[in-house]
Amino acid sequence: MILDSFRLNGKVALVTGARQGLGRALALALSEAGADIAALDRNDVAETCLAVDAIKRRSMAVKCDLREATPASLKQIVDGVVSELGRLDILVNNAGIIRRAPAADFSEADWDDVLAINLKAVFFLSQAAGGVMLAQGGGKIINIASMLSFQGGILIPSYTAAKSGVAGITRALANEWAARGVNVNAIAPGYMETANTAPLRADPKRSASILERIPAGRWGTPEDLAGTAVFLASAASDYLHGAILPVDGGWLTR
Repeated sequence: MILDSFRLNGKVALVTGARQGLGRALALALSEAGADIAALDRNDVAETCLAVDAIKRRSMAVKCDLREATPASLKQIVDGVVSELGRLDILVNNAGIIRRAPAADFSEADWDDVLAINLKAVFFLSQAAGGVMLAQGGGKIINIASMLSFQGGILIPSYTAAKSGVAGITRALANEWAARGVNVNAIAPGYMETANTAPLRADPKRSASILERIPAGRWGTPEDLAGTAVFLASAASDYLHGAILPVDGGWLTR
């Protein structure tokens, strides 16, 4: 039956930025589809783990500040997930930060912090998880891209650079790993109700200008990504490689 190909029973997923927002919603969606969850965040993820446990799936809390992570420490995290949960089948690179300032005044610190979390950690965590997946003959890597993977944005040069890079990494890894059974794809969320967009939603003029361009007529919610994430994590997407799938209420069509 076709629905069986979307089931994740027996799979293990590592989700970054899993305490709140998109990461929490994605972790719960994957667990509802049958996966056990390793929830990574720099802050306490107890509530996410309890929600996973309530779905009768196993959970594992992983504390890590990706801004300070090294390739070696990320490999240790992946090895720890495999050791505790038995395997690793799915990686969701969701964690991200945003810093806003005019390009003429943008600081080196804000540039480095955003690139470290939003791009460098994505690559090296994918490298570590990919090593496990290649060895076992398959796996799914889901990167969280952005509308800024396609557009320039305003006042967010480092975020735009990072999310453009995420799209490039997605394609590059897909080219190398597709033939070996590892799918690497990305979701590009539109304007979502998360902490990162709180300043935009609090600005009546900016919020109105955004809503005017969204054919769906509303901001997205973290749960709007759930179905796409389950699809990309499951056997239903086995022939999809290097795709960046917009889930944006139609934003890019305008």
